Amino acid sequence: MIEIIPAIDIIDGKCVRLSQGDYGQKIIYNENPLEVAKMFEDAGLKRLHLVDLDGARAHHIVNQSVLQRIATQTGLIVDFGGGLKSDEDLKIAFESGASMVTGGSIAVKSPETFMKWIGKYGAEKIILGADAMHEMIAVTGWLESTGTSIFSFIKDWHSKGITKIISTDISRDGMLQGAATDLYKRILLSVPGTYLIASGGVSSMADIYELQDAGIPAVITGKAIYEGRITMDEIREFIR
Repeated sequence: MIEIIPAIDIIDGKCVRLSQGDYGQKIIYNENPLEVAKMFEDAGLKRLHLVDLDGARAHHIVNQSVLQRIATQTGLIVDFGGGLKSDEDLKIAFESGASMVTGGSIAVKSPETFMKWIGKYGAEKIILGADAMHEMIAVTGWLESTGTSIFSFIKDWHSKGITKIISTDISRDGMLQGAATDLYKRILLSVPGTYLIASGGVSSMADIYELQDAGIPAVITGKAIYEGRITMDEIREFIR
């Protein structure tokens, strides 16, 4: 069964969603991220994808207090990303309760640092963020295209020990127009043995079932939940 991982994105300590990573298209859904996290836990979900959007823009961790509250007041397994650029950022994230961290831009701009993190903490705690526009890796809050193919990027890091990957099709993120299922199937064919977490575009449980049928191990969903297109009752039923 595909693993459903809900997302909480943080700006100014509040739960928000962007469209295609555009900070100008911000919607605040809840002023208390802990309340949202507890709702997910009550529905039977085990994981949480927590993104520090302030950190992504500032290039260093900002919302570690939100991470700490969620990690200490729920039993959710939290993977944390956004602005993790230094050893100190990683130390703060893990000390604040993250079970795993996600690095995308750092794997492109400072691969030696990312390799050091894998060696120090183990591949099970480090997730590769492979976010792409038109199948080319984009970094720095999705503002900068690298010209690097998502397939070669994932294949390279998989050869260096990475097994968990979050891949977002930026063109679909927050748009509620369906997941990039074909892209994810091609990634799995290109790099078998990866724990691929699909992200972006999920609009309903039908999209999740489609990803499951395609053999995708896990999926992140956020806006579809906040907009009521996926309900907690549907998630409870799916888990049962």
